Amino acid sequence: MRIPIQTGNGDRLGFGGARIAWALLAAALFSAAGWAHAQTGAIRCTVTENGAPARGTFEAAQSGKQVGAGSCGDPLALPPGRYEVSVTLDGALDSPTKTTSVAVTAGKTTPLTTDFKTGVLEVEIESKARGGTAQITVSRGSERIGTLGSNVPARLSAGTYAVVVRLGGQEQRYDVDLRPGQRRLVRAQF
Repeated sequence: MRIPIQTGNGDRLGFGGARIAWALLAAALFSAAGWAHAQTGAIRCTVTENGAPARGTFEAAQSGKQVGAGSCGDPLALPPGRYEVSVTLDGALDSPTKTTSVAVTAGKTTPLTTDFKTGVLEVEIESKARGGTAQITVSRGSERIGTLGSNVPARLSAGTYAVVVRLGGQEQRYDVDLRPGQRRLVRAQF
């Protein structure tokens, strides 16, 4: 787009005048961008696991309807208002989520830090018989959390779990109390 700018003598502005014109145009554009930013705010979440930096995702909702989502660490622009923000820890077997009410203010970034307390559970299967495929199931209360492979560590929220190990028609059950930062090894012998 060309914008002709004339001086009082009818000539177009020279190089110096063009710089001034571009500076005025840039100022107007940045002012409009600043005005748009002032009309929104943002949420930036930070996730920690047992106090150490971790990865996570989050969703923002208003009146039960999701209005935005993103990765923790990246700001999410939103109109001013109150949001229910659900933060989920990445990589944990039980996919723990915490929800917090957050107020977003125009022109400001609202920080949200969520800490998850986790431990590591590993099941080792020792068998005198050769062959067979083991199945390891992890549950909390009546909820089945997931399955594990032998000697494969899994991060889980701190709490009490039922671990069921099946091999060759036999079954063994273990109640495991997992504390924050703890690494538990369950040895199942068949």
